Amino acid sequence: MTAIRRAAIVAVGSELLTASRLDTNSLFITEQLNLLGIDVVFKGVIGDEPSELAVAVSAALARVDLLVCCGGLGPTDDDVTRDVVAQVLNRPLAEDEAITARISERFRSRGMQMPAINRRQAMVPAGACVLENPYGTAPGLWLEDAGRVVLLLPGPPRELKPMLVGFVETALKARAAGVPRVRRIVRITGRSESHTEEAVRPLYAEWARAAVPISATILASLGQIELHLSARAGSREAAEAAIDAAAGQVAALMGPDVYSRDGRPLEQVLGEMLAERGLHIAVAESCTGGLLTSRLTDVAGSSRYVEQAVVAYANAAKVALVGVPERLIDEHGAVSEPVAIAMAEGIRTRAEVDVGVGVTGIAGPGGGSADKPVGTVAIAAALGDITRSRVFRFLGEREQIKFQASQAALDMVRRMLM
Repeated sequence: MTAIRRAAIVAVGSELLTASRLDTNSLFITEQLNLLGIDVVFKGVIGDEPSELAVAVSAALARVDLLVCCGGLGPTDDDVTRDVVAQVLNRPLAEDEAITARISERFRSRGMQMPAINRRQAMVPAGACVLENPYGTAPGLWLEDAGRVVLLLPGPPRELKPMLVGFVETALKARAAGVPRVRRIVRITGRSESHTEEAVRPLYAEWARAAVPISATILASLGQIELHLSARAGSREAAEAAIDAAAGQVAALMGPDVYSRDGRPLEQVLGEMLAERGLHIAVAESCTGGLLTSRLTDVAGSSRYVEQAVVAYANAAKVALVGVPERLIDEHGAVSEPVAIAMAEGIRTRAEVDVGVGVTGIAGPGGGSADKPVGTVAIAAALGDITRSRVFRFLGEREQIKFQASQAALDMVRRMLM
């Protein structure tokens, strides 16, 4: 039985070659393989063209021990993955009646009759092992050929992920021959990329000399910095321990600017802090247009702490819905600290919650002035008898300014709770 050290990933689907769809499956697949010590040496995206896919499959199998194909296992004519792989491996296809029966029962349980085209999903290459799919109609397939493994997975993430995890924990784990690699993302806000690099640079030499060496990469985006740590060790537990220690060193150096040592997004970190303290939050936002509330409620279980939200875009809405005094808008303008404070305190009072947040700004591309250019955002947070506020000057396009404003608002509340 050939050991598996190197892998390739091919995502199949013409929609992935457009600007409207992004291949995220390969990121999850890579993570799972790295945990077994299997290196992903290349990835590719191929459309629903059989000849192109055949070339990609053949080229991959000449270079790696494991090929993972995701997508193209559906019932329609443009779902060509199983047919192409069978052709490349010279394996005839035959209908597996047990699969047909399962698909038929799935339709019947929903009060429908199985369309005839779904029989295509029951076609199995000779010698393939069928991986059951409890979340959809397309089963996965595992084929071995001349010591190489080909794994075919359905495209929808909710179907792919549990199927892959099950495979990783069983058959693939027994074949993996590499040294496990563990990756971790430390998330930072309130510092620039250069300031982050300056702070952590002294650690690089120490990490390189460690019994379990750690490599680090800094990735910058507007509103946050990510420090990607990775380590390889004789066991996953040893690599995890080394990564934990390194992430702790970064947190000790950078203090509260580190908001996550394990890749959690800021909205999840803040949500957990609110839930642990039994606090409830309400939001009044203008220029972010609901983005701040959306991020808070993207977290499962956020109903434990998110109470109410108002998008008070117009000045009249700020007055009527949140209780901002008209005189403040007249005297200071809608984009100002006094108005942001009034929004935060107003929504907190009206919602009868512990924490109130107010955001008002100019997201652009128009609407700016010499005194308040595009990217000017006033943010305030009220907690108990403490209210904090600040005017920010964000860079970027409209969408980027909105994200940075939501990030700064979440972070302001996080720091207050600390």
